[in-house]
Amino acid sequence: MRLGLNLGYWGAGNDASNLALAKEADALGYSVVWVAEAYGSDAPTVLSWIAAQTSSIDVGSAVLQIPARTPATTAMTAATLDTLSGGRFRLGLGVSGPQVSEGWHGVRFTAPLGRTREYVDIVRAALRREKVRYDGKHFRLPLPDGPGKALALTVHPVRDYIPTYLAAIGPKNLELTGEIADGWLPVFFSPEHAATQLDHLTAGAQKAGRTLADLDIAPTVPLVPGEDWRVCADSVRAYAALYLGGMGSREKNFYNQLAVRMGYADAAAEVQDRYLAKDYAGAMAAVPLEFLDATSLLGPVERIADRMSAFAEAGVTTLSVSPFVAPEQGAAALRTALEALDRAGVA
Repeated sequence: MRLGLNLGYWGAGNDASNLALAKEADALGYSVVWVAEAYGSDAPTVLSWIAAQTSSIDVGSAVLQIPARTPATTAMTAATLDTLSGGRFRLGLGVSGPQVSEGWHGVRFTAPLGRTREYVDIVRAALRREKVRYDGKHFRLPLPDGPGKALALTVHPVRDYIPTYLAAIGPKNLELTGEIADGWLPVFFSPEHAATQLDHLTAGAQKAGRTLADLDIAPTVPLVPGEDWRVCADSVRAYAALYLGGMGSREKNFYNQLAVRMGYADAAAEVQDRYLAKDYAGAMAAVPLEFLDATSLLGPVERIADRMSAFAEAGVTTLSVSPFVAPEQGAAALRTALEALDRAGVA
């Protein structure tokens, strides 16, 4: 199991400390640094900035939003980032959610599975520098009965193949990930609750004549070192409450639905009720301690090492940590994670 770093969203007043974290992770030998986007900073600009100031660590999007770009634009971006970074780019994609897709990008949130499959097909064809022709249900290139012509990417990426990751939560999306992706980017991953998710991934992989070993399983996991793991868990409550309660509508919150499938139905409902009623403190308090512990790395280095062993045994191959600590404690947290990985003996 390798270590990665997820910096999340940029532009929240943490730019300097996040760049310092990326440099520290590069110096420590972390395998990848991921950057997210929603409706604030975009990931490619930030990744190019990080790539210019690091030397060996991979840079990855977790994720580029599918409704935000045409497949051709994503292929151009991937080729450019891979070239500028010297072959260090990992392309993470996700469909986002209805509120962002339709409210921000003006793209209907329909047929996410079919759109994702076709999108990945086109991106890969473009990166192979083929003349792109595609006659799908959701994408047609060139457009019929018009002046468009099939075009090929004019630049040469550093690598012939750029690894593609999918952010997947639901069962069908997990099967699609197992079938077509090089890696999976899960959130709120718990070793104790992952069997069903991995079964869906495996089923998809088998459709393509592959096994789970052909995928890089790369969850992002909150990291809070400290003496008392229960106190450490409090640092993650706001994040968990936001996703379980406020990411999406009451009817369509994929993270809340995931918590339900993990066995936290009553708590997930309470978190959502309180969050949507703007009782944010109540929503944070309603997140079960057990849920936070199952999906995070909390406490002394020995305890973090034990949890890392559990993640490795569950099939995780890249454990991407997200330090939920004060900026001045970020570098120490990364070193603690590296020490814990060494103690766990799963590197």
